[in-house]
Amino acid sequence: MKFLVATDGSEESDRALDYAIDIADGLGATLSVVHAVEPDVYSEGGDGPITSLSDVDRALVVEAVADAEDRGQRVLDEAADRVAAAGVAVKRELLYGDPLAVLPDFIDASDFDGVFVGHRGYSKRYEGLLGSVAKGLVEHSSVPVTVVR
Repeated sequence: MKFLVATDGSEESDRALDYAIDIADGLGATLSVVHAVEPDVYSEGGDGPITSLSDVDRALVVEAVADAEDRGQRVLDEAADRVAAAGVAVKRELLYGDPLAVLPDFIDASDFDGVFVGHRGYSKRYEGLLGSVAKGLVEHSSVPVTVVR
């Protein structure tokens, strides 16, 4: 058996990873830790509304792709080290794009038996604005998805 763990380095994805390690260890399964590189946009502005393009330049900082790759590789390395330390076979994969766009295709192409993902527990209103990787995987994955809070 082989399982995928979607990780972003958050506490929630770490809990999903720990749970997946326990399951994989008991079943003799392989874990693939996966991180999707998608440069972040950080808000550096205040609480006031953006009223001009110059406000946008001062308020938003876009992460460079190289920085996102470096961050993603660190997240994968830390996760893979935890899996290996538990004695579970591990693979790692850095994907590119929106996690909800690239993860379902990767899952289908790689013939996984299941997926583990953390969930941050955003409010319904906030989640409606941003979406949720966990919710999207449940809706679009062709294999069972275990959501860990």
